[in-house]
Amino acid sequence: MSSTTTPSVRPRIAVFGSVNMDLVAYVDSAPGRGETVTGTRFSQVPGGKGANQAVAAARAGADTAFLGAVGEDAFGTQLRTNLVECGIEVSGLRTLGGASGTAHIVVEADGANSIIVVPGANGEVTGLREGDQALIEGSAVLLLQLELPMDGVAAAARAGRAAGVPTVLTPAPARDLPGELLEHVDLLVPNQHEAARLTGESDPRTALAALLRTVPEVIVTLGADGSLYGARGGEPVHVPARKTRPVDTTAAGDTFCGAFAVARAEGRPPEECLRFAAAAAAISVQRHGAAPSMPERAEVEELLARD
Repeated sequence: MSSTTTPSVRPRIAVFGSVNMDLVAYVDSAPGRGETVTGTRFSQVPGGKGANQAVAAARAGADTAFLGAVGEDAFGTQLRTNLVECGIEVSGLRTLGGASGTAHIVVEADGANSIIVVPGANGEVTGLREGDQALIEGSAVLLLQLELPMDGVAAAARAGRAAGVPTVLTPAPARDLPGELLEHVDLLVPNQHEAARLTGESDPRTALAALLRTVPEVIVTLGADGSLYGARGGEPVHVPARKTRPVDTTAAGDTFCGAFAVARAEGRPPEECLRFAAAAAAISVQRHGAAPSMPERAEVEELLARD
């Protein structure tokens, strides 16, 4: 399949993950401990690693179902509405008592960011509920992250494996991964820092090889240096990043994962999937915000067509 060919049938992606309201402050340079700085602007936009990946997948060309939780507050209403407006199925989005999740983000002038996540309702998602299994079973790919409790993530991974649905895990925020989770993961997508933490190996290729002893496929994302893909029994494949001038890298990883999942569900070979995902991520980092920065499929195809 050509990188610029839109399939006649849209694949279905399920995302089990977090949804937050992102409270973003833009500064020339982030404050140090005990320091106060003046910001240049502020924005309030929907986010959360799970919701971000769902939006990225929907815009990249998938019918997307989101499974997670919001609170009974105003943020919860806004977050649900945003997902619906993005064309995402929300029958798996539960509403729980209390507050929705929030992320407090500082973005520096060079696009670098630091984030504090307050889980809110996300922290109550410790397993599947009625209907979730059916949403997972009807999907071509299941996307997972680690902003929900580990018990919930592991339950979703087991459901994916039981249904024969390839499961892709982004191990962020970085933490130790239990064997009961990894045994149900088909593809692990850490960035280079997460890969180093998981393996104790600072070299991405060495870390990749170590991770392949626990999961069948791995992508280590390398920021401006692109991505490194490996599968058991095969040689690593490096795909460089596209040259850009980033203004906000907040959503780069989630955009990459969502777009990769769509290309994967369409049956493309790994290197083509990586190039599709890299193009989507390259567009996102040139815009502010998380979900608002994510490109539509036509934009990705237009960028790829220039190659």
